[in-house]
Amino acid sequence: MTIITTLLVVNSSYGQPADGMPVPPNFWDPRATAENAGVTPEAIQFLATDDFPPFAFRDSTGRLTGFNIDLARAVCEELKIACSLRVKSFDALIPALMREEGDAIIAGLRPTEANLKTLRFSDDYLGLPARFVAGRGARIDATPEGLDGQAISVVGGTLHEAFLKRFFPRSQLVVFETTEEARDAVRTGAVTAHFGDALSLSFWLNGELSADCCAFAGGPWLEPGYFDRGLAVAFRADDELRQQALDYALRRLQQKGTYSELYLRYFPISYY
Repeated sequence: MTIITTLLVVNSSYGQPADGMPVPPNFWDPRATAENAGVTPEAIQFLATDDFPPFAFRDSTGRLTGFNIDLARAVCEELKIACSLRVKSFDALIPALMREEGDAIIAGLRPTEANLKTLRFSDDYLGLPARFVAGRGARIDATPEGLDGQAISVVGGTLHEAFLKRFFPRSQLVVFETTEEARDAVRTGAVTAHFGDALSLSFWLNGELSADCCAFAGGPWLEPGYFDRGLAVAFRADDELRQQALDYALRRLQQKGTYSELYLRYFPISYY
């Protein structure tokens, strides 16, 4: 069990800087109040994995770190409460929560219809939009009109394919069985663009497999019913106290700039 006590540095810069640095997304309504109307819990014991970089992993010294881990630390600092963290395999997280071996799961869960039947969720702390990528230097208009008649690679059987079929009906869809094949198609120039998960694409663009071939084209797509459900913290269904306290803390971290500092630390190529 690891006690979470690390204080985070606050960075209060917002907006599009002149030097072109990535802009952190804001998932919280700026009109929503950040006043804490409820009673804070005495403690939160988080459940997480340690094998999903950059969200949770062991560094070269064996220390547990990552976006989820640092966000949990920041929440506890904001609430000024004692917190701890217990590492489990991903499949063991929900059973452990139900056995009250922990209070909250911070491990990339999404509030799907199935999960909502048994769990309570915080506000999304990270969205999962879709985006287009195209060859570096290519000037494409990533809209249905701009990609009319153009070849777009996509993985078959995904929401990304369903989205393109509905909203880009005049584009030529080139469907692949795997993500690697679909990305290779844009890397080699076999297609004009590739459409997929923006988060994983940001790491591909910044990694060796892309060979610096490509860049994001156009903005993020968050169409309701397709890409509007992001990552959230899960609680037992009756734990409204901790859920409301965590939502308050997330809003405060966004307002203070702490969330932006964390986002830019772990996502150097913004996927928004």
